[in-house]
Amino acid sequence: MANGKTNAVRLLDLKKVDYKLFEYDAPDGFLDGVSVAIATGFAPERVYKTLVTQGVSKEFYVCVIPVAHELDLKKAAKHFGEKKLDMIPAKDITKVTGYIKGGCSPVGMKKQFRTAIDESALNLERIVVSAGKVGLQMELPVQSLVDAASAKPADLIL
Repeated sequence: MANGKTNAVRLLDLKKVDYKLFEYDAPDGFLDGVSVAIATGFAPERVYKTLVTQGVSKEFYVCVIPVAHELDLKKAAKHFGEKKLDMIPAKDITKVTGYIKGGCSPVGMKKQFRTAIDESALNLERIVVSAGKVGLQMELPVQSLVDAASAKPADLIL
């Protein structure tokens, strides 16, 4: 894995963050978040997915929420000061973030977007998110993720 490090992993190394990597099989190239939690042996409450949205202003925003929940676009729009937010089309994920669908990490995108993490994460000591490619998750302290992604806590879920 050393030579196949993702941007997310490189950034955490640079910041000297304590993290652990977990690999899982995604035979069809993508698994939904709850399936990823099961595949990696973590409770779904500890596994968060990274969603990329776009506001009316055309700015992009990143939301990190528990895998078993849905993003409340109205709450997210209010948090970011937008009239309205929409999910970006899956086909645009790589162009916008540098990552692919199912492997989008909130850390190490090709540009730093304003990022919010659901406030439920603050109840956890360690959190699990994508490490930047399908089949690879990383577990790290919540505060380290907040710092590395420059994330602000917010109420984001339905």
